Amino acid sequence: MHNRPYEMLPAVGDRIEDIATPRPVIDEARMAANIARVQAYMDGLGLAFRPHIKTHKLLSVAAAQIAAGARGINCQKVSEAEVFAGAGIDDILITFNIFGAEKLARLAALNRQISGLKVTADSDEVVAGLADAFAADRPLKVLVECDTGGGRCGVQSPQAALALARQIVAAPGLRFEGLMTYPKAGMGAQVEAWFRTTLDLLAGAGIPCPMVSNAGTPSLFEAGTTPVATEYRAGTYVYNDRAMMRMGHCTEADCAMTVLATVVSRPAPGRAVIDAGSKTLTSDLFGFADFGHVAGYPQAVIRSLSEEHGHIDISACEGGFPGIGERIAIIPNHTCVVTNMFDTMVFHRDGIVTRLEDVAARGLVW
Repeated sequence: MHNRPYEMLPAVGDRIEDIATPRPVIDEARMAANIARVQAYMDGLGLAFRPHIKTHKLLSVAAAQIAAGARGINCQKVSEAEVFAGAGIDDILITFNIFGAEKLARLAALNRQISGLKVTADSDEVVAGLADAFAADRPLKVLVECDTGGGRCGVQSPQAALALARQIVAAPGLRFEGLMTYPKAGMGAQVEAWFRTTLDLLAGAGIPCPMVSNAGTPSLFEAGTTPVATEYRAGTYVYNDRAMMRMGHCTEADCAMTVLATVVSRPAPGRAVIDAGSKTLTSDLFGFADFGHVAGYPQAVIRSLSEEHGHIDISACEGGFPGIGERIAIIPNHTCVVTNMFDTMVFHRDGIVTRLEDVAARGLVW
């Protein structure tokens, strides 16, 4: 735990309504229900489930996800993977192109530490860098990232996927492990067709494909539309957020993370100011026109953020709005980015603090 005298942390047993704000808090019961719900859904489909730790960056939550039945975890960066490998997690997939001598050296050390490390690549250049850094006595497992319509990273055709798989197979220090994608929501049928074409090409070339990794919390409950996949990756589901509410995947009662804030000013009629600004809620609109949902006050609109202030339009609030010194709870647009703003996460059950945990992978973006 961060024993920093200037960080105003609550103690176990405190009421969350009394703790210093701004502060994200996690409802233990809601989080546990979210983990159980999604794991049961994936089990019902016969899909291995690989949670993405970027949402929580917490060792205990990853452990809970694995205890519930998750195959392993998904990380985005080498530094994140190092933290979770150090905590004893062996099956880790890093879904990011890895460049540079220092990162490759650390990746090689990580590959010696755990047996289940896997990475992705989408170009000759990435594969060449990996091939130079790994040897046949401890090969690295590599998946080809495929752009199946998401428009982010990934090879652009099944033929290109085959060509890159051939390059991986030809490298003594690498082992072709499969295919990976991160598509847009609602593209299950397109992803299925893309993968099936690629698998046919791989089979024709005599290249086995152990894994087909699909992903996306927005498409979480459409995972069955891509039956060729062997596993599914998702992160936000563990807390849920306003974006998940918008998509109909959860209700306000399923959102495990709320950001507690205090009304510090009512400077003019129809306007309130809170102590949570861009350094708390972040400036990530995530497709919304405002910066979060104020629980219990659906007509309140967080119009703008400065660094330490949140500016709320309360002119449409029926029945009033909390006054100066009172607390509100905000469901963030996007939970994952809020996590990375805090050193410590506070958990509670029925409004009573149950534990505090360091955000172990906070700030690890390399």
